[in-house]
Amino acid sequence: MRAAIVEAPGKVSVTTVPDPTPGRREVVVKVASCGLCGTDLHILQGEFAPTLPIVPGHEFAGEIVGVGADVTELAVGDRVAVDPSLHCHECRYCRSGRGNLCDRWAAIGVTVAGGAAEFAVAPVANCVRLPEHIDVRDAALIEPLSCAVRGYDVLRGNLGVEVLIYGSGTMGLMMLELAKRTGAAAVDVLDVNPDRLATADLLGCSRSGAAADELDQPRGWDVVIDATGNARAIQDGIGRVAKGGTFLQFGVADYATTAVIEPYRIYNQEITIAGSMAVLHSFERAAALFAAGVLDPAVFISDRLPLEQYPQAIDQFKAGQGRKIVVQP
Repeated sequence: MRAAIVEAPGKVSVTTVPDPTPGRREVVVKVASCGLCGTDLHILQGEFAPTLPIVPGHEFAGEIVGVGADVTELAVGDRVAVDPSLHCHECRYCRSGRGNLCDRWAAIGVTVAGGAAEFAVAPVANCVRLPEHIDVRDAALIEPLSCAVRGYDVLRGNLGVEVLIYGSGTMGLMMLELAKRTGAAAVDVLDVNPDRLATADLLGCSRSGAAADELDQPRGWDVVIDATGNARAIQDGIGRVAKGGTFLQFGVADYATTAVIEPYRIYNQEITIAGSMAVLHSFERAAALFAAGVLDPAVFISDRLPLEQYPQAIDQFKAGQGRKIVVQP
């Protein structure tokens, strides 16, 4: 089969690799679409993935074309979205229900071969059957949506809050859509990319701008969400949290990124700084929200490229062009 391969830091190509075979409790998925995200850039930089080479792609969906000997829940022909999370189920965090913090954390497309290929293997437990009205080529959006759902689980949102989101890429836009549905009184969005910011306006954000000072809110915001991973945005965002508010680090920063906090202010104003790591008990809910139409794929997916153009897709994503880019084998 054909697959994208991150061979070494900074080097990615498309080549032929052996067809996968399922284990006893695994399925083989013929990939319909595979999304690119910031994690893929980190893998390309040599972060995250413990060893290279690796077939990337942790956002994917497709049709089951093979099943292991002990698989009874799904069958050949079923269309599924795949939760890439792989937990050990043995460590302290897994046993306390926090598998996203697993001591042996792994993921399809990060530590084992993923969906940037014609076929991919996944545990049957990680597959969610899609309803008939869903176009499987759009269902790669379910995995990033499940991360956004996890983010709002962490926030434990209150009704009537004012929200500021840094970044109007795919994840920032998903956080915008969920904020509107979790009782926010206002949702403002910042981005230095005017094309992406226009999409936030299209989706109905309250206000938008290139910088927070443009929005004239000196008291700050109840909830500030970084969906960029950018050091300057993170630093600015921490300073924009209102008294009693929460800053959520949602974007994936480089390992070396740092930010400065003011401990007295954190104490005196009862500010919460929280993080949200990947998917946790949120994939099925994201699939249900997606099926209910919480996202418009025509808005979120800006580019669909053939698998053979994976290196070009990565370059385009790295350049900040478009929104969600998917490759289709």
